Amino acid sequence: MKREEDRLLEGARAIAAKAGAAVMRHYHRPRSLRTKSDQSPLTAADLAANKVSLDGLKRLGGPSRVITEEAGIPRYERRKSWYDFWLVDPLDGTKEFIKMNGEFTVNIALIRRGRPALGVVYAPALKRMYFALKGRGAFRQTGAGLIRRIRYRKRRAGEAFRLVLSRSHRSEKEQLFLKTLGRSRPISAGSSLKFCLLAEGRAHLYPRFGPTHEWDVAAGDCVATEAGAPVWPRLKYNKDVLLNGSFLVGQVPALVKKDFQKIVRRKTL
Repeated sequence: MKREEDRLLEGARAIAAKAGAAVMRHYHRPRSLRTKSDQSPLTAADLAANKVSLDGLKRLGGPSRVITEEAGIPRYERRKSWYDFWLVDPLDGTKEFIKMNGEFTVNIALIRRGRPALGVVYAPALKRMYFALKGRGAFRQTGAGLIRRIRYRKRRAGEAFRLVLSRSHRSEKEQLFLKTLGRSRPISAGSSLKFCLLAEGRAHLYPRFGPTHEWDVAAGDCVATEAGAPVWPRLKYNKDVLLNGSFLVGQVPALVKKDFQKIVRRKTL
């Protein structure tokens, strides 16, 4: 089984790299934009990376089913019995791509029994790849090809909280949460890189208020969890509606979780 998992991970990493190269071919040229039904932007880079990902996973073997942001989502009645499938966001952080700040990623996750078993997060503009296998740890590969294991670093007593916040999706609830923490040092980041900053020990906490799609977070969930930064409450995948509620990433005191829950339940501020 380990040999097959290693093969799938190696293949997913290669596909993510190819999809990232497809994204970068559109990075410094004029982009034709369209707006999707949820008002999020769609670029030629999204579509190019999606094709590379789908074609690559089809050739890879292993699970044959794929859910991707840029393709039709099978009805729940059809997919509810799926044991395993690939969950892909070919370009996570399209807004960051449009701004050309480098903070966008290709996300590929293998879901088994409703949980990520494998995750790859590739930031092509930054030449960083993060990846993880369930039970085997999390790793980072740089543009030089060097691979090292990464681990979450828990906050020490009395240390200011280092939080990762979304660069493009800020909310009033985030500001209220910051006030409950006292001393804190916010860090802005885009896409699934927020999970990865925790995984490599550069932040203590990532609070997410409001919905995300399953493909937005599955690969990052795997990387952060395997590095020792758990997601709370634990996220489930392949739900009827492919949306997640609010969540926290990182090891935090029970009181912080309690304050977070109170803020989540608030309808208005």
